[in-house]
Amino acid sequence: MTQRITLASTNEMPSQTPTAEHATASSNENYEDFLSVVPEQAKTKSLWGQFWVWFGANVAPINWLLGALGVQMGLGLWETFAVILAGNAIGMSVFGCMVLLGQRTGLTGMLLGRRVFGRYGNYIPTAIQAIVVIGWCAINTWVVLDLITALLMKIGLVDSIEGHFVLKACIGAVVMIIQVIVSLFGYKAISTFEKWTVPPTVAILLAMTIAAWGFMGIDWNYAGNLTGTGTDKIAAISSIMTAIGIGWGFTWLTYACDYSRFVSRSVPRRKLFGASALGQLIPVVWLGLLGATLATKSGSIDPGQLIVDNFGALAIPVLLLVVHGPIATNILNIYSFTLSVQCLDLKINRRAINIAVGFFAWLGVCLFLSLSDMGNTLDSWLSSVAGWTSVWGGIMFVHFYVIERHRDDFSSVLDEPGSDGIPVVRWQAMVAFVLGLLMTWMFSYGGLPIFQGPISAAIGGIDLSWLAGIVTSGGVYYLLARATNLRERNASLA
Repeated sequence: MTQRITLASTNEMPSQTPTAEHATASSNENYEDFLSVVPEQAKTKSLWGQFWVWFGANVAPINWLLGALGVQMGLGLWETFAVILAGNAIGMSVFGCMVLLGQRTGLTGMLLGRRVFGRYGNYIPTAIQAIVVIGWCAINTWVVLDLITALLMKIGLVDSIEGHFVLKACIGAVVMIIQVIVSLFGYKAISTFEKWTVPPTVAILLAMTIAAWGFMGIDWNYAGNLTGTGTDKIAAISSIMTAIGIGWGFTWLTYACDYSRFVSRSVPRRKLFGASALGQLIPVVWLGLLGATLATKSGSIDPGQLIVDNFGALAIPVLLLVVHGPIATNILNIYSFTLSVQCLDLKINRRAINIAVGFFAWLGVCLFLSLSDMGNTLDSWLSSVAGWTSVWGGIMFVHFYVIERHRDDFSSVLDEPGSDGIPVVRWQAMVAFVLGLLMTWMFSYGGLPIFQGPISAAIGGIDLSWLAGIVTSGGVYYLLARATNLRERNASLA
């Protein structure tokens, strides 16, 4: 108990040796363009911003598609729904714990990684996160292009959803420009955008859901093509669990602290946990079930085709407003990308980075437009993303909830490399990270051969990549920490 009190009082003291970066951020009162701890006076006590940020990020067509993916893979409607609900309840709970870490420290997730992996060792997970964010930004924009093309087809401007590469690339560029502009202005602009645009979108989606479930003859007893409890069915369940169940919550772990760092520490932790976790859980489960029910009628997983086949004339207002979904998601992606790149010690203005990511994500959109199998592409992508974030999350959880569970002040990660006593590369974390990635691949079974590991193939295609990743990385890091006496008192010295 004495140790806990001592640490707490020490952590409340201001840094005695602020860097130039600290000083510049403080003098300009701009805590986002520089790597810095968000001070208490700059934080908010309202949780509506957190709720709408995470809700808006998940009211997106990709969640219809992922729900429909379960039906396409042969699962029954209620089996698909059960997997989505159970998986997200677990995944979003883990996500909620990472949200609390941002409130506790006032720092982004990638900055906190310096404490765990070392200043230079942290470059590896940070670079991976930056690449993944570009991929997410491209995928979310790519998915909506069929929706917009479907709208144009309904009003007679194009003859089909398929093809039209140049048209879709141009539309993607326009959508990307909108996303870049909103994210340029930082967290307050993002939270304001979500606060005012998500509720009207939810109202339209609610009307859409009532129309689908009340008047379109959904087959609520749809049993799917996979019967019994054979390996094929278990494999399908595990794939959906990874794509839009537990794995979906895990894909947000690296983002969580970026937004919760703006929440005052006076806000009860349980309320922040609930607002953030429910903000994710509600739209993912809702839209996942909606996509699954629509897929029982059309058999398609394409979001544009799902709308056109099921809503007829209602498609026009629905499609116009659903375009909001990817924008609401990608403004988070672009903003978090800038925070990640800054952690690579690149002295580049955040807003310049903001513009650059839009360009590279648009190139990714053009690449995805050349792919024909949307289902396998997304399944493989989500499996790989969930795998790496589970590895990173396992190590981070052990460090901040076990090794340094009583410490709150981590501002030393902003000092010069090595000046805080933390090794520039913490080998314990790096070993755990590499072994975690290896085990993730061995237990994964994505739609592409490269993502099909030997252990998963040997057990009939059952995908346990997320579980293998978090257990291996967290377990190895914990054991190495114990073996090398890495504890809270000497975490800065090992």
